[in-house]
Amino acid sequence: MTVGPKHSAPLQLELLVAAHLTLFVVGVSWAFGGNADWVRTPISLWGSLGILLTVALLLNPETRKRFIGVVTPWVLPVLLLNLLVAASCLTPGFRNVTFGGTSLMMPMRVDWWVPSSARPETSIRSVWLFDGIYFSCLNLALAVRRKRTIRFILAAAVTNSFVLAAFGTAQKLAGSTGIFFGAVKSPQSAFFASFVYDNHWGAFTILMLGACMGLILRYAHGIRGEGFFRGPALTGLVAVALIAASIPLSGSRACSLLLLVLTSVALIQGTPRIARELRHSGITPGGTLLAIALAAALAAGSVWFVAGDVIQARASKTKEQLGEIWAQGGIGSRSVLYGDTWRMARVRPLFGWGMGTFPTVFLLFNTQESKIDHIPVVYHDAHSDWIQSVAEIGFVGTALIGLAVLLPARTFRASRLTAIPFFLVTALLLVAGYAWVEFPFGNVAVVLSWWFCFFCAIQYVRLTENTEEPVGEP
Repeated sequence: MTVGPKHSAPLQLELLVAAHLTLFVVGVSWAFGGNADWVRTPISLWGSLGILLTVALLLNPETRKRFIGVVTPWVLPVLLLNLLVAASCLTPGFRNVTFGGTSLMMPMRVDWWVPSSARPETSIRSVWLFDGIYFSCLNLALAVRRKRTIRFILAAAVTNSFVLAAFGTAQKLAGSTGIFFGAVKSPQSAFFASFVYDNHWGAFTILMLGACMGLILRYAHGIRGEGFFRGPALTGLVAVALIAASIPLSGSRACSLLLLVLTSVALIQGTPRIARELRHSGITPGGTLLAIALAAALAAGSVWFVAGDVIQARASKTKEQLGEIWAQGGIGSRSVLYGDTWRMARVRPLFGWGMGTFPTVFLLFNTQESKIDHIPVVYHDAHSDWIQSVAEIGFVGTALIGLAVLLPARTFRASRLTAIPFFLVTALLLVAGYAWVEFPFGNVAVVLSWWFCFFCAIQYVRLTENTEEPVGEP
């Protein structure tokens, strides 16, 4: 279909948004998942381009009308969160004190109902990073008018995760002691690919697998209905196998369980569809079942061949930890950490201690010491993103972020979710639930990928329901 002059500006903006966001996801994933201090500023600057794209979209009459009519309520919680962070920065909760040539952070008395930040400069940088991610992803809902554009950027993100998984697998099998085959020393021994922490890699991979599974079912009929073996679905299955194998290979036990859940959902939802398409390709019902069983066996065998040693080692560690938990009658240091973080949150329940200030403030509430030298154990994260959110930005700030998700999520109707949004939403829910007991959102790549998949699902559903007139082919 030829695009007329009146559609050229929106189409150009759509392509700009798609290119910007694709490079954003790919770049952050290779930049240590965004978890190196020196990469945060470049990432925030790239995110700022997304904010500028939002402004450019608002200057266009078509997208401005769409923003005012639909998207404005979605953005209000984020704008209010920015106001909250700005207000908190006006009242510092800590001050620098020099004692004996050493600079120390000392708490100041601030009423619990007054917004305050222990470190205003940290809060400003944190909200800057969040805004860049959020508005870059929100642009999908403003600019993208064709479902094939969403499928393209999802495919690009999945391809990137496939390359990362292959790179991480080669690095692991080579026995590398650092990231990029030892070129960069990792602060964590449990690193994988370019990610510093295996559980962050696992959460990122769950999101990418959700996208890949949705694309496989979307293209199960092949290209132009020519059959399962004449399209990208078969390639997608191979990609799923390698990407999935990287999770247990990385050593992430919790994300291996998430993988089991996601795979079970995919088998329940996808087996009938793929079986039907195989029959259309001329394979008998018996041959179809045999092919699916063989593919499952090959996938399981490949995972065990590549990651069997790691799986056995992590299983032994899990058994040992469960024995300790049983002997202690609790979950050990993790329960103490949660309790200390919750005490921190209760002191300032409305607005918290300031966005991004957990490492600084938690020193006042940490009760854990090393059993050997009695030095306090240092925690940079609470290992529960939900509790940490309340501690940093209070119930008010946490509720605003929740509304930023729930208001657009009203677009979803379970009975109308096609394959792509269904698997995206499944992966999103798994990672959000995982955040109760870990800190996947302590990783920039996971945060970016979560909002990326979220708005891809939102816009795909909107376009499927024909709430907007698409330009070109769907």
